[in-house]
Amino acid sequence: MTDAPAVEETPVSEAPSGVSRRLFLARTSAVVAGAVSAGTVGIGMANALGPPDLLRVPIRLRGLDPAFNGYRIAVVSDIHLGPITGRAHTERIVRMINETSPDLVTIVGDLVDGTVEELGPAAEPLRDLVSRDGTFFVTGNHEYFSGDPAAWLRELERLGVQPLRNENTAIGTAFDLAGVNDLSGRATDGGPDFDRALSGVSSSRPTILLAHQPVQVSEAAARGVDLQLSGHTHGGQLWPFHYVVGLQQGALAGLSTVEHTQLYVTRGAGFWGPPVRVGAPPDITVLSLHGEN
Repeated sequence: MTDAPAVEETPVSEAPSGVSRRLFLARTSAVVAGAVSAGTVGIGMANALGPPDLLRVPIRLRGLDPAFNGYRIAVVSDIHLGPITGRAHTERIVRMINETSPDLVTIVGDLVDGTVEELGPAAEPLRDLVSRDGTFFVTGNHEYFSGDPAAWLRELERLGVQPLRNENTAIGTAFDLAGVNDLSGRATDGGPDFDRALSGVSSSRPTILLAHQPVQVSEAAARGVDLQLSGHTHGGQLWPFHYVVGLQQGALAGLSTVEHTQLYVTRGAGFWGPPVRVGAPPDITVLSLHGEN
């Protein structure tokens, strides 16, 4: 019996080990990057849709009557009521503000992304804000994007929120509170008019200005305003927009000084665009005023 012919085996060439390692590292990096991205977006959504941080910030003002040391101003901006953030969003903000027992409430623009007909019910809980000296409002750019800012100003007055349209009011003997329209108003019912807004303010007490965009502080400083309260930036909302917004507005968030005018910028209590905030959580701020030593 003859032996079967031997079958010659073809050797399988092995991939060079360097290529295998590079492929492994590339695939691993892709998986890690995907996991990090998904995790970042998840955290960002939780930040955007969750409750705002409550910040407490002391402010020293020249000329403040010592009787008003500790006076509390709640500052909220960029609530951005819209398709995603509705009535429950407003109710939570109102509840958080009321729990701080503020003396005054300020809403510094960009309350809505839609019309009164669409979002009136979502804004209605604002009537429940409680403070000793009332709630005041200035327009942001999104009030003009909504199509009819005058309708929103009328609705807010109905809800007990007082708009400041390039005008001021005395808060007892503590300080003068002024407000200017947003820059976007130039195309419709009139933009900011600092001379009109600050007409008649007293030099014997501080002046606090509500202006949606921080970049307006240069005008405020030229007129001797003591403190400007602003929003608009969202603290950047998403990295790397922090850098762009900071360059455009001159301030991103928190307290700074321009000449002799202090500027406080809140990161806002809502979001615009995707419901994601990375590195810039929403906030409501309570400022406590104190006289200079």
